Amino acid sequence: MDAKMPYYMAYPMPFSYDDERTERMDFEYMKSMYPDTAKKILPYVEEECDRMEYENSMVYDQCPDKLQLRLMSRRVYDNVRKHERMFFGDEEDAGLSGLDGDQETGISGTAREREHGRDGRSKSPSLRDFIEVMLYQELYKRRCDHRRRCRRFY
Repeated sequence: MDAKMPYYMAYPMPFSYDDERTERMDFEYMKSMYPDTAKKILPYVEEECDRMEYENSMVYDQCPDKLQLRLMSRRVYDNVRKHERMFFGDEEDAGLSGLDGDQETGISGTAREREHGRDGRSKSPSLRDFIEVMLYQELYKRRCDHRRRCRRFY
């Protein structure tokens, strides 16, 4: 007569403890395929995320403040501009920093809004937008890792 086996032995579940390691290796591989510009910017993004990664940081809020995220991306942008030679002559930000260049050329407020949008930022994709996207992606990954680490099983 056949001996009955317990349910957990009849249908063994594959161990899923290795999933985190596989995901991390996959993410590192994808980062290695970034274009050269992104590879140069990535250390600055990671440095800023490391700086903001502490318990009860605004990064881990349910809905992070958009202004704080913009300030983070601005700090990354300033560091990149300060340390990377290839971005020195980049963009139209000379006129955006104080907007006094627009007053000298006589551009009206509505024309500036059409060109730069209501928040004063350029409508065309730029280094600042690129940094913002990379920052948000890195923050997303770190938030997921934090949630995974801080699960409570009770």
